[in-house]
Amino acid sequence: MKIRWNPIVKKDLQVTARSMRLSWGLFAYEAVLVMAFLLALAVIQAENDSYYSSGNIYSSLIYLFPVLAVAQVCIVALITPIITASSISGEKERQTFDIMLTTCMSPMAIVFGKVVSAVIRILFFVAAGMPIMALSFVVGGLEWSSLIYFVLTIILLSVLSGSIGIFCSAFCRRSISAVVLSFAFYFVLYILTFVPTILKLLWSDGDTVGEAPLFLLVNPGVFFEEFFMQLMTGESAFGAETGSNFSPGSVGYVTYQLAHGKVWMFLSAACILVLAFWFMIAAAWKVDPMNTASAASKAGKKRKGHGGQGQETT
Repeated sequence: MKIRWNPIVKKDLQVTARSMRLSWGLFAYEAVLVMAFLLALAVIQAENDSYYSSGNIYSSLIYLFPVLAVAQVCIVALITPIITASSISGEKERQTFDIMLTTCMSPMAIVFGKVVSAVIRILFFVAAGMPIMALSFVVGGLEWSSLIYFVLTIILLSVLSGSIGIFCSAFCRRSISAVVLSFAFYFVLYILTFVPTILKLLWSDGDTVGEAPLFLLVNPGVFFEEFFMQLMTGESAFGAETGSNFSPGSVGYVTYQLAHGKVWMFLSAACILVLAFWFMIAAAWKVDPMNTASAASKAGKKRKGHGGQGQETT
């Protein structure tokens, strides 16, 4: 049976494979990972020498995994919006957007194809970094299933970042504006989601946070912190921060229940995925020419109405 590829994915991958930009990007990606690996190895060696005279660092090499993983997460979070922010706005700048809409593909298929092509390009980088990541598993004693889980989390982050970039690209006419707007959404997700918790702590003089931490379910940074804590220690990051699990009096009932085991991590992943699909649906609505024509028609009628009132007043 012949597999039917999304035309957008096929076209984007062909253009990417023929460009030297991918090769130079992979080179820069590998260089950053190597520098992070060598820096982490030097820090581990220095700390080990200060405690042990034998210099046996094999028991400490397990910490290479979170260092390299965080480095990859930061790189993916930065480059994915740049890749996808020009997907729709770039078509408008090249004046090929109308041609793309004349195809038999639905607006959702166009948006989904753009996101999938971005995720596949990110997986190129992740696959290129596997040999360096494998060193922390060979000498660090981690299970190989942890690497699979990490790849799944990278895919989740790529889907969210790609959907944000596509959403901004659909609503902006210039690629640079879409990139800036994408990082503005990053600021909301990564920083402003802490504001309810901080305000609740200030309001209660540090006694309770109530249900305010529920806003952190859509925070990718908190999700990855919980993921690494569960992977490395088997404990929740919320319990580790306070020395024990949250007490029912310090948080709300729902937050208290979610702070046990892996419930928070899986629920956060589900919330992030739902948010990503919401961005894709909104981008597809904007790309749909019927919605654009309807909005333009309403704006034209509104301008005519104001013009008619001005003439009558005159």
